[in-house]
Amino acid sequence: KNEAAWLRRALSAVVHQSCRPRDIIVVDNASSDESAAVAARYGCHVVPITNEEFSFGRALNRGIAAASGEWVASLSAHSIPVDDGWLTGFLIPQCAAPFLAACYGRQEPLPESSDFDKRDLWTTFGAEPRLQRGQDHFFHNANSLIRRSVWERVPFDEGLRGVEDRDWA
Repeated sequence: KNEAAWLRRALSAVVHQSCRPRDIIVVDNASSDESAAVAARYGCHVVPITNEEFSFGRALNRGIAAASGEWVASLSAHSIPVDDGWLTGFLIPQCAAPFLAACYGRQEPLPESSDFDKRDLWTTFGAEPRLQRGQDHFFHNANSLIRRSVWERVPFDEGLRGVEDRDWA
């Protein structure tokens, strides 16, 4: 909702990926800024969701349902890919792993991020990759790749007001 400034940056990075996405879906929560117009300029399919219907889980479910393919990337407008290998970096190793349900990338703070946000992001994600198994239930959908067949069996909980990604994990 009302993410036009971030959306321009995110979509510019997405359309310049070395592995171009099959389709780009933008779920828009009744924005009053130019979010929908920005999405249209980048050739995105806009899926509307009203304020009354909105939950993060419902927005994710609608976006994933509108996308095609066995793997669906999820990217929040404020999560800007750092280079043109963002999507390839997700897809190449992940598609070869039949046991994998989903993966997520860390979020790095932007130069304009507040000191509080910088500390929070580095504390949450660290600098080293990790493989989660078993009872490690952390997941972060702001920058993630989800196997559609897993999501079809276990969609995001639309009744939660937040942390739907951790609940899903």
